[in-house]
Amino acid sequence: MKIIPRGGMDARDKQVLRSLRLELGAEVLVEGLVLQYLYQEGILTENHVQEIKAQTTGLRKTMLLLDILPSRGPKAFDTFLDSLQEFPWVREKLEKARDEATTQLPAAGKRRYHPSSQKPLSTTNGDHPRKPQMDTI
Repeated sequence: MKIIPRGGMDARDKQVLRSLRLELGAEVLVEGLVLQYLYQEGILTENHVQEIKAQTTGLRKTMLLLDILPSRGPKAFDTFLDSLQEFPWVREKLEKARDEATTQLPAAGKRRYHPSSQKPLSTTNGDHPRKPQMDTI
């Protein structure tokens, strides 16, 4: 079994999963080979698979999978995409949403400036900019 590095999923990928959550839930993605592939690749543990399978409906199973994936490391999203061989339309939708999110997010580490000055608001890594602090007199 592969060892998953510590750390979470990329913020962009988490946002994609969150924004398509209801659509993904309607697809009942946990039937077929998706869970087994994610287990084989070390994204899910045996306990995860058992917990997901114990859910009473396909919707609940898929929602639990979507709850677990963001905490399973930086490769979890790409591995999830790879697992969707039986659902090419879902994979395409996720890839499109990811591409759109990439063009909308500021690049990591870029400085953002207030429109009326050249003072940086903050250094961002996909987070919201901090409010500028007032200079003390």
